[in-house]
Amino acid sequence: MNVLVFGATGMIGQGALRDCLLDPDVGRVVTIGRTPSGARHPKLREIAHRDLLHYGSIQNELAGFDACFFCLGVSSAGMAEADYERVTYGITLAAAEALSRLNPKLTFVYVSGAGADSSERGRVMWARVKGKTENALLRLPFQAAYMFRPGVIRPLDGIRSRTASYRFLYAAAKPLLPVLAWAFPNYVLTTRQIGRAMLAVARRGAGKRVLESKDIRAVLQP
Repeated sequence: MNVLVFGATGMIGQGALRDCLLDPDVGRVVTIGRTPSGARHPKLREIAHRDLLHYGSIQNELAGFDACFFCLGVSSAGMAEADYERVTYGITLAAAEALSRLNPKLTFVYVSGAGADSSERGRVMWARVKGKTENALLRLPFQAAYMFRPGVIRPLDGIRSRTASYRFLYAAAKPLLPVLAWAFPNYVLTTRQIGRAMLAVARRGAGKRVLESKDIRAVLQP
């Protein structure tokens, strides 16, 4: 299986990349982002691409993939809706539309978020934009598309957020996260679980196209 990873420098993207590189069934991994992740592996190639709204200059690099794990995203804190939509919806759809033309048998996995608003009419700005993005992706002619909506995420394997405020919060909450995972297993996922679940749905699909935390956990069950 050949896998394309967007956002491999983020916390979930780091986990997805790690699991792709460890999986013997994954033969080739290509990452795309404004900056490379810095990972090194014989089956990894990293493409630094500054203009994430346009892919004409690298379209020859985007063919021949079985799965795409789209982990790229930003926090909506302090952003105007138009700016957040340009990043969250615009960048995601630009990549997805290019990939759907070049890889008709592709499985596309999009990292959304718990609380995304599929109606696109709710009062919470980020949830409306995420819901709009999900709906647009589900209309594209992929072989399959899955929307992952993780809630609380527990980083493992030395993975850290690149956002300073998130690093502070995770450092402060670190002693509590294992307890929360034990007490609320359907609401807390590890980066390792999310990465492995992406690979699982790319291989064998899932019963739902929109997966909440408990559904993401369920795809890992034998």
